[in-house]
Amino acid sequence: MTLEEQFLSYLKNERSYSPKTVLAYQKDLAAAEKFWQDNGGFPGWEKISRRDLEIYLQALGQKLSASTLSRKLSSLKSFYHFLTRRGWVKADPTVAIQLRRGEKKLPEFFYQDEVGQVIKALNDGKPLTVRNRAIVALFYATGMRLSELTDLTVKQLDLENGMILVHGKGNKDRYVFFDQETKKYLEEYLQESRPSLLKNEPDTEAVFLNKLGRPISSRGIAKAVQQIFQKAGLTAGAHPHELRHSFATAMLNNGADLRSVQELLGHEDLSTTQIYTHVSMQHLTAEYRQHFPRK
Repeated sequence: MTLEEQFLSYLKNERSYSPKTVLAYQKDLAAAEKFWQDNGGFPGWEKISRRDLEIYLQALGQKLSASTLSRKLSSLKSFYHFLTRRGWVKADPTVAIQLRRGEKKLPEFFYQDEVGQVIKALNDGKPLTVRNRAIVALFYATGMRLSELTDLTVKQLDLENGMILVHGKGNKDRYVFFDQETKKYLEEYLQESRPSLLKNEPDTEAVFLNKLGRPISSRGIAKAVQQIFQKAGLTAGAHPHELRHSFATAMLNNGADLRSVQELLGHEDLSTTQIYTHVSMQHLTAEYRQHFPRK
């Protein structure tokens, strides 16, 4: 096995990373190898120097966002940490490399009345509209990731108790919850629209289906959400992740404990969740400045 194959096997079998995460690491390593191959030849992972890495990252920095660049460096750091720990590489060339950190961009979110406006507008009763209403409501009520909602099966739903067993990143399961209104939208979709969409297709147990009766893809859901919010006149760039941000922000604005929000979002590190406290503080600051009585 090559060094890359050893690493990917380790991620899959020892760290229990999901296939999508393992594939992301594989693509990041392949992209780096291709860059060096196209720019003077790839000498092998054992001979890559800090300077090689700096040239690669500098080239990427001209066309990628800071977050994407950071992820690619993180992949390389994890790879070399693995190689040095196994003794396959003597020195880790990524150790001294740090990206310049700019101001951290706060996540965009929608207010409760804005999401409510969008949901109420999805009322023509058509199967795809009923499906879309259930999707938007579920995103907002649970804070699920796009991949988690895409892969959702009927067996994961507990409609009676208003909760879902989510299979999250790294094969880590957690429970999320939804309210009575979201339950109503889900039941209407499952009982009326889903059978209509399924038609004669074999039932894969996927909760959300496309117009052909097959499991809808992540891209299909993202496109549907974008069109829904664009039609509502809120934003042309809406993405399901903004509904996840909206859920987290709403929970904290209404007094939820940060640790509880961390559990519901499936964040491994509390620091990832803490960015929403900045969003909440920004909201409170704006409210104060708008409503404080000045002389």
